[in-house]
Amino acid sequence: QVQLVESGGGLVQPGGSLRLSCAASGTSFSIRAMDWYRQAPGKQRELVAVIDRSDTGQYADSAKGRFTISRDNAKNTVYLQMNSLEPEDTAVYYCHAIAVSNGRLGTYWGQGTQVTVSS
Repeated sequence: QVQLVESGGGLVQPGGSLRLSCAASGTSFSIRAMDWYRQAPGKQRELVAVIDRSDTGQYADSAKGRFTISRDNAKNTVYLQMNSLEPEDTAVYYCHAIAVSNGRLGTYWGQGTQVTVSS
């Protein structure tokens, strides 16, 4: 099993920045990909950014130019730097990983961290 723990959410004013972190832990696991999703009230969960094992990031159109995904392989941690935040970015942000654990490929989710953009 792989556990994902997010941190870094909170309340920020429009135009502000936040940095989310997601740390993966467990035994005998290897991360294949990690990404960030978000879910706003009344909306479906959507992909925000993904980073693969070559550390290449891809972004939803809404995040391009404002968000940056990065990872620290040594710490099994992925980050999401969010700049120029807008009220429309308000959502619960979830970390997601595809990993091999004890020889089995699986998908894992964090518990989510709330991001609120408001003046």
